[in-house]
Amino acid sequence: MTAPSGIRFALEGIDEITFAKVLRDLMNDAAFARPLQVQAQPPKPAQVGRPPEDAALTLVFDEAGRAQAIAAMQRLKTIMLRYGVQIDSVK
Repeated sequence: MTAPSGIRFALEGIDEITFAKVLRDLMNDAAFARPLQVQAQPPKPAQVGRPPEDAALTLVFDEAGRAQAIAAMQRLKTIMLRYGVQIDSVK
């Protein structure tokens, strides 16, 4: 069995409310159904001596789910555009 792969979206400057809306829409969309996994890292505000941390969403999949992951990636881009979220990087 191969190790899972992932597509990570860095979302610089997204606020907590918008992140929650994107995550809500994503979790209610059939494009993100199993076997895909969604890992969410919400934005974290700055703390004394530490800069703020950007939000990120990662789609995790195995080789058999690659086609579904690519379709889900396109759907995620559409959801983010709905809220005016800019994708800063995809890895």
